[in-house]
Amino acid sequence: PLQRALSAAPDQPATAQQRPEQEFFCFVIGSLRLGVPSENVREVTRLTPLTPLPRMPGFVLGVCGYRGEVLPVLDLYRFLGKGETRMLPRTRLFVGITGTFTAAFLADAVIGLRRIPTAEILPPPVGGDSAAEHLLGVVNPASGEHLSLLHFAKLLTVARQRVIAR
Repeated sequence: PLQRALSAAPDQPATAQQRPEQEFFCFVIGSLRLGVPSENVREVTRLTPLTPLPRMPGFVLGVCGYRGEVLPVLDLYRFLGKGETRMLPRTRLFVGITGTFTAAFLADAVIGLRRIPTAEILPPPVGGDSAAEHLLGVVNPASGEHLSLLHFAKLLTVARQRVIAR
């Protein structure tokens, strides 16, 4: 019976089909050019007044109102241990989502959506910087424009754990 079932089963490819390209929302904070999968970004808005929260990790700047919701505002530059994002008139917030968790993130500038061929995404560098643990990969096109692609779901999970642990 097992042999009959196996012979009747449709053939499935051994490896999963990989998308030829992926879409990323790209932005700049400080000296970093970062990208997150576009499915994790809901909207880009102007910086709104923040309400600080006591006893939060340094990367949580406070909360802001967004379409009837109260969202935590995170500084990714500080979270990655690179410094602190300066809030200027051109600073933007992008609303990021993963699962049921939604938060707003500071961005110095928005580059926009980029379709990146999967073949051009290199693995993250090994060792050294602690920020590398949150990377999906890096893109270093011939133009010299370096782009780090964040593993957004993992990053938000770690950020949430750090807040809860406090």
